[in-house]
Amino acid sequence: MLALSIVAPNGSRIAAGNKTLEIRSWQPPRWPLRDLLIVENRILLTGDDQVDRDGIAVALVDVEDVHAWQPDELDAACWDHWQPDLWAWEITRVRPLYGTLVVAARRKIYEAQVSDALRDCVESLPR
Repeated sequence: MLALSIVAPNGSRIAAGNKTLEIRSWQPPRWPLRDLLIVENRILLTGDDQVDRDGIAVALVDVEDVHAWQPDELDAACWDHWQPDLWAWEITRVRPLYGTLVVAARRKIYEAQVSDALRDCVESLPR
């Protein structure tokens, strides 16, 4: 399952529907992305091989579009200042996951190894 790790508390903000834009310095290789697993972690991952084994799956989302981030999009991104040359990923169809579903967090978009419990939880969500 494709996943994107997001440092706390922003994964929870996405799951709650409060954060509708994810801001990144890079664009995904393609979009729209369907059923992207959001993994919240506590460590800012800076190295390509760095892993946080204590990530928590918090939501399944779609990324409908990606555009250049605009100064008037601070609230949607849950940021307090704007920076140029960043990309806004439009998050839609948020399906929160409940419980403690541990998934290793990695950089960029990655293929997550998911437990049977998480797979069952995800498969029970509306599509």
